[in-house]
Amino acid sequence: MELTTFWFIAIAVLFTGYFILEGFDFGVGVLLPVLGRDDRERRALINTIGPVWDGNEVWVITAGGAMFAAFPHWYASLFSGFYLLLFLILIGLIVRGVAFEYRGKGDGERWRRRWDRCIVAGSIVPAFLWGVVVANIVRGVPLDANFDHTGSFWSLLNPYALLGGLTTLALFTAHGAYFLHLKTTGDLAERARALGLKIGTAAAVPALAFLLWTQLAHGNGLTLALVVLAVLALLAGLALDYTGRGGWAFAATALTIGLASAALFCALWPDVLPSTGDPANSLTRENAAATDKTLGIMTWAALIFLPVVLLYQGWTYWVFRKRVAVERIPA
Repeated sequence: MELTTFWFIAIAVLFTGYFILEGFDFGVGVLLPVLGRDDRERRALINTIGPVWDGNEVWVITAGGAMFAAFPHWYASLFSGFYLLLFLILIGLIVRGVAFEYRGKGDGERWRRRWDRCIVAGSIVPAFLWGVVVANIVRGVPLDANFDHTGSFWSLLNPYALLGGLTTLALFTAHGAYFLHLKTTGDLAERARALGLKIGTAAAVPALAFLLWTQLAHGNGLTLALVVLAVLALLAGLALDYTGRGGWAFAATALTIGLASAALFCALWPDVLPSTGDPANSLTRENAAATDKTLGIMTWAALIFLPVVLLYQGWTYWVFRKRVAVERIPA
């Protein structure tokens, strides 16, 4: 396997892992005021992701670093052309992170409510805009001969990209509901299960439309297989949630997000950022890549350090695997 192919796959895996893991974090944040009837329940919801949310963000940081080193032209064109979208995502992540830390620093109800709204906004904005970003990468943007983005910010808010944003927001919210069914107890868990069934059913509509559009406009035989499997996994998640199998329902939505993400990256290949104008201006894995020496050094570094990172994160999830019970939250 060529190193450019290896690193394209590696970046796709990193983004896919981020969407699966951070996806349920976003979902919990979106559902905070919906499922949390009082402060104790909202604290219980936050505690389900408290030990892991910041670790989940490491995946996107690593993906961005890998893109910068392996495909510098892709990184430059993407981060300059999509600057405002990525800046809004960053602001959302910062606001959410600050809210997690500051929510418990005050005793007043208004203080906590204010930070709860920040958690919700800091979850909705990135969950929606990541779909917009990825959809535009697959669809392509206008690039000149220097691989610079020549379109406007508003051109990124096209119907296909907006449908992609709605899809990620809906899927992540359903993913979060299934996670809460898995991680909480009693009445809160049952309400999360019931809400997850409703949200999952509603999420199926934009998800099916977006995947079908992707297949018709950009797909191939491999993407068709991945799309079909993603749809089957989504339907399986609904059935499993209906029967009360929270762990399997959560696994099914994780599989749905993973397969859908894989389908998008397969639809993109061998380009990394297509040009909607002159196809000769498209960024591909060849013309966007770093030197072979750089890719070789990165490969050895990844082979050494990636297993350590995976083991550490797996250990974190194992340590904090128990359910969160509302009655154990101090009044």
